[in-house]
Amino acid sequence: MIVTAPQRVVSQHVFAEVLKDTQTGNQYLHSTKTFQPGDIISHFSAAGVFDTPSYLTVQTADDRHITLVPEFLQYINHSCSPNMFFDTTGMQLLCLRKIVPGEQFTFFYPGTEWEMAQPFACRCGTVDCIGHISGASQLHIAVMSRYKLTDYIQQKLQRRNC
Repeated sequence: MIVTAPQRVVSQHVFAEVLKDTQTGNQYLHSTKTFQPGDIISHFSAAGVFDTPSYLTVQTADDRHITLVPEFLQYINHSCSPNMFFDTTGMQLLCLRKIVPGEQFTFFYPGTEWEMAQPFACRCGTVDCIGHISGASQLHIAVMSRYKLTDYIQQKLQRRNC
C-alpha cells in the first residue's frame, strides 16, 4: 500500500523510514528500496526476551516473546495481505511479494502469534481481510493455510489439529 495521507518522516534507516500519519498519529515502516519475493530484507535479533506477549513483541515459543533489533522493525504493521514475513528460525525479514519504494511493510500477525496481547478489529481493507485479529489459536486451519507461518505457529497448528 502506497501512503497518501499527510505524513512526516520520524526516522530514516538503511532500507526504510518510519513515517507518522499527522492526522492519526500512527507510525508505519515504509520501504525506500525495491525488494523481490524471496529477498532477505533484513536480519534481526532479540533485544529482550519475555515470557508474556505485548503489542511490541514477536512470539518464538510458548513462553518466549522477543522485542526486535533493529528497533525500527516494531513499526511493521498488520495486513491480511502481507508483503513480508518474520522468519523467527532464521531471524530474517523475508519479502513475500514485490515491495516498491514508498510501500508500507506489513506482516500477518497470526503468522507469528498464537495468542495476542491486544486483539483488534482489522481495518487493512484488503479483499483477504479476516476481520478480527487475535492470534493463530483462534483461526481455522483453512484460513491459516493461506499464509506463511513461523515454524513455531506451524507446530502449534499441527498439535491442535491432530
